[in-house]
Amino acid sequence: MRASALHDLHLARVPDGAGWIAAAGMPMPAAFPNEGDPATLALADASHWQRAGVKGPGAAAFLEALGLPVPAQPNRWTPLPRGGLIARLGLTEFFIEDAGAIARLIANAPATIGVYPVPRADTALVLTGRDANEVLLQTCNINFKALERMAGQLALTSMAGVGVLIIPQHAKSGADDIPLYRIWCDPSYGPYLYRTLLGIVEELGGGPVGMTGLDHLAPSPSDNIQPTGNP
Repeated sequence: MRASALHDLHLARVPDGAGWIAAAGMPMPAAFPNEGDPATLALADASHWQRAGVKGPGAAAFLEALGLPVPAQPNRWTPLPRGGLIARLGLTEFFIEDAGAIARLIANAPATIGVYPVPRADTALVLTGRDANEVLLQTCNINFKALERMAGQLALTSMAGVGVLIIPQHAKSGADDIPLYRIWCDPSYGPYLYRTLLGIVEELGGGPVGMTGLDHLAPSPSDNIQPTGNP
């Protein structure tokens, strides 16, 4: 069974195995004590979704042959028809995240001239809420308010000294349309970045949110969630 790079941090807050679920084969907390309000400010671990990368001069054609909506320009992303997303990180490099089928297909693709699969085990976070931009202002030097106005844009930048990929989105919380930011980083930096962001989130009155809250909020795949025993 896969494990999030943040597993031990979650255990410190949710030690009871009955409070965990299996999300796409990864043990994750269903909920945290005193969870943050996603409409106001909350941080979630979304590392259970499947990811894959591919690069090379033939990468775009390879993905198009799979029927994927390949972004035409670098630093752009587009949603996948059945959930998930595809991001173009450069002229010949792509990042894909979904509930598993497409990501696994790319990760296990046969060797093709000019196409090179890139393993991805990123720590994936979701920062959401009306106050989310305040967290970004304290950790990143990009004006995300401006980025949000440019549909399909992504940012490859540094957050709290860690290299990250960030995609601004929006989600529904009740009748409210609220900001939501997808954040990915190398898993070796995941615990540090999560602790840093969560510290700021809690200072601003928010908190962590588990799979149950994330499942009803984030506009990305979260299927294949089943109860599990001890994490």
